[in-house]
Amino acid sequence: MSVACGVECVFVLGCARWLWKRCTYIGSYDSATWPSATADEFEPAPRVCRLILAIYEPDLLQPQHYQPAGGYRLNPDWVVKRVTYEDTLGHAPPYIIYVDHDHREIVLAVRGLNLVKESDYKLLLDNSLGKQMFDGGYVHHGLLKSATWLLNRESETLKQLWVENGSEYGMVFAGHSLGSGVVSLLTILVVNHREKLGGIPKEKIRCYAIAPARCMSLNLAVKYANVIHSIVLQDDFLPRTPTPLEDIFKSVFCLPCLLFLVCLRDTFIPEGRKLRDPRRLYAPGRMYHIVERKFCRCGRFPPEVRTAIPVEGRFEHIVLSCNTTSDHGIVWIQREAEKALQLMKDHSSETVTVPPTVQKFERLKTIEKEHKDALERAVSLNVPHAVDTAEKEPSANNEGEASSSGAKDPSSTQSKSSGARANWDEVVEKLLKKNETADPHLERDTNVPQ
Repeated sequence: MSVACGVECVFVLGCARWLWKRCTYIGSYDSATWPSATADEFEPAPRVCRLILAIYEPDLLQPQHYQPAGGYRLNPDWVVKRVTYEDTLGHAPPYIIYVDHDHREIVLAVRGLNLVKESDYKLLLDNSLGKQMFDGGYVHHGLLKSATWLLNRESETLKQLWVENGSEYGMVFAGHSLGSGVVSLLTILVVNHREKLGGIPKEKIRCYAIAPARCMSLNLAVKYANVIHSIVLQDDFLPRTPTPLEDIFKSVFCLPCLLFLVCLRDTFIPEGRKLRDPRRLYAPGRMYHIVERKFCRCGRFPPEVRTAIPVEGRFEHIVLSCNTTSDHGIVWIQREAEKALQLMKDHSSETVTVPPTVQKFERLKTIEKEHKDALERAVSLNVPHAVDTAEKEPSANNEGEASSSGAKDPSSTQSKSSGARANWDEVVEKLLKKNETADPHLERDTNVPQ
């Protein structure tokens, strides 16, 4: 009897410990060891949030959504195209193409999930997890299909805008929630085939995934961390939920129950097993975590932004908080990003001790080193396909040489000489075939995006 009581006590204490750790876990713990971001690198975040919000505006001349005093203002005259659900026919969420002459950027921004649109749910449900291998990793099939359709429709427009405005302009892809997954995979396509957009250099391409969906395997998330930037507000549930997107939104009306069950299940999965699973999807790129709440403290505090390229512990823990869904809202993310940016600017203006150009150069070197370290860390942890990723990741000098000698690439020469419209379905097909050659035993999804 005493032995049974002892076992029961141990079991009760173990459950109580687990419950205490789960209930007291807050979003800021995920990035507790990360360094702070700088104002220069985080400056585009509130701006791209505002551009995404413009998709929701019924009238750009009289915006209804949050616009801080002195914040970024969109110029309606610079809007090249606004595309609605009637135009996309369910192939992609609505989006906007905008030329920001003040910041010398060509922006393609995609809105997030519409809870009342059946086409958005179909896009999420169009996935066979673990069967869609792409560019040496795994991706969400429906989001890849949507990205391919979007490029087939708008790549000529983007190419023409970049050629007309000059090489000093950059190209920015931005999306929220569902749209973040679309633009992240779209960015991978563009980076690998820049000649189809006029030969734009890789350093001119940026992607901002706001409240990102987990849409790619870990090796791809780390590989493209120098191009894709994910912005997460405190306790947001979506970047932390490894459950396939289709399961999440099937249970959208019982989301708290699902999150609790996912939290319970993932507690008992070893970290090494997660890392060795090549089919597990992650939030893409470099992470920027906006932190504004503390343990056992009420209300929001002045937000701070932490950044890193995590390999293990990449937002793996569900936060049991009443803010898990509210922190996913684009309006709240823009508001807190504006506050955080202003605080960073105020702080830097008070503490600058060296010329800004030196600071920017040093930070650039730090970012490059963090990316290299993350790739090496992925290799050391035996992350599947990370070896090829680390070996093939080009340096900045190699990229410049490749850009200047683009004539050596047959596909590039053919594209430039023919002047024909780029077919991104063929690009995807080539990358899928490359994966088949690399791994002949791979079970391939037969639903190739068309």
